[in-house]
Amino acid sequence: MQALVVAAHGSHLNPDASDPTYAHADAVRETGAFDEVREAFWKEEPHFREVIRTLESDEVFVVPLFISEGYFTEQVIPRELRLDEWHPAKWDSDGTSASQVTLEATDVDKTVHYCGPVGTHDAMTDVIVQRAETVTEDPDVGEGFGLAVVGHGTERNENSAKAVEYHAERIRERDRFDEVKALFMDEEPEVDDVTDYFESDDIVVVPLFIADGYHTQEDIPEDMGLTEDYRLGWDVPADVDGHRIWYAGAVGTEGLMADVILERAADAGADLGDALEIVRANERAATGTDSSELESGTDTGAGAGAGAGD
Repeated sequence: MQALVVAAHGSHLNPDASDPTYAHADAVRETGAFDEVREAFWKEEPHFREVIRTLESDEVFVVPLFISEGYFTEQVIPRELRLDEWHPAKWDSDGTSASQVTLEATDVDKTVHYCGPVGTHDAMTDVIVQRAETVTEDPDVGEGFGLAVVGHGTERNENSAKAVEYHAERIRERDRFDEVKALFMDEEPEVDDVTDYFESDDIVVVPLFIADGYHTQEDIPEDMGLTEDYRLGWDVPADVDGHRIWYAGAVGTEGLMADVILERAADAGADLGDALEIVRANERAATGTDSSELESGTDTGAGAGAGAGD
């Protein structure tokens, strides 16, 4: 038997923060690839600490629903899961290349495949692009548009910015959008000045966050000048400084995130059967798109391999 644990941050303050986690776990559950699928949280129940002890499966794949490698993925989750043999060096990562490490949870006699966060997987590049397609309602969006990939950014964790820059570069190499920039909330270049960084009249802004919350629904819209008061809402697109801003909201709410979770588990050795094909077909049916790139794998672009998140 094999089990999947989707490990997310959760929130005591925002009751909607866990919605994407449950939605993506449900999408995976419906494929039947795993005998058990569990959601686990840091700030909500069920908690990280108990989740493995509720499983019957001998083999467990843990996929962190976080954007970057950092405090939660390197310290909190392994500690709470009681993975005694864990050390960040086992990922042998440069900040964006963590894949997986296999450990033993000896107190419950289970093999645990601890995966890197979804936010640094190559498949996330496709999700960002699809988020742009969703907000513009254009499956071919790109020509004549700029794309801003927005992250939190923090001096406390350099990997927070690395994940954003990594995906921005991968999208840039596809030559699909006229301009692609990585912008941040708490470091330069800042999203507040988004129009200063683009010549394109139309700019799609995709926040690299797992869930919509305070930052994506209050801070960023007001900082960009979409609205003076987030409670009044904003137009999509919104006119700002002579540009049209297509604000997409958190990338983690996109249905294709279930694909990234499965890709992480597959990289760790999970037997998925036709689960990836099922998830992709369901997403195409839901969005009305025909995404040939997804059929061929995680990405057709060049390159190799924190919402609630690191």
